[in-house]
Amino acid sequence: MTDRRTLKPYAIEVSVLAGHDLVWEAVTQPAVLRQWFGWDYDGLDAEIQHIFVDEATLWAPERMGWADGSFLEVQGDDDTSVVRVAREGGAPADPDSYDAIEEGWRAFLVQLQFLLELRPKGRRRTLYLTGETTGRQALSLVDGEWRRSGSRVAWTIDPDGFLVVVAGRTPLDSPDAAAMHVVVSTYGLDDTTFDGVRETWAKRWVPVADGAQVTYAERPAPG
Repeated sequence: MTDRRTLKPYAIEVSVLAGHDLVWEAVTQPAVLRQWFGWDYDGLDAEIQHIFVDEATLWAPERMGWADGSFLEVQGDDDTSVVRVAREGGAPADPDSYDAIEEGWRAFLVQLQFLLELRPKGRRRTLYLTGETTGRQALSLVDGEWRRSGSRVAWTIDPDGFLVVVAGRTPLDSPDAAAMHVVVSTYGLDDTTFDGVRETWAKRWVPVADGAQVTYAERPAPG
């Protein structure tokens, strides 16, 4: 059984210019979830099924919860909504300590907001860039305005219209290199165009990250 007293509590929320029903569908229907949650890899569909279907308990028409004391809720009307993810628990020794689930939600809620507000057409295909580098180097991948969600996650929309989310094991303002990952979300690209995008991002990423890797799905599930 999960001991909630040892888990870091957190609360993250994002405002979305979309109606309550549309947002609730996006967080409960697997076909829509894979358009924003996580990144492409062979186990993504199984992960979505496990988290949002098998393990989630629907507490109300607008809230689902999990055994570790965390929950996701959607509040709003026909035009705007607020999505909130929180976990109840004991206070950790360091409130700024790293929690992988918390930081994951920060990144994923950005991806949800992008999907529902910009309504990109077509199947989502992602690039997942991993390696060790500094936040400054990671943010140099795209010129433009970066927005923050906490100290470890930042996002922007690049000139091609792709959503780029950077997340670090340490705060992005730290001068020290640390484990970093970048998710580039594309929509509606054919194989040839996607391959070109992959090559472009690999050329950007490899020079700035130790142990650089680029993960993508050869045959992502149909959208």
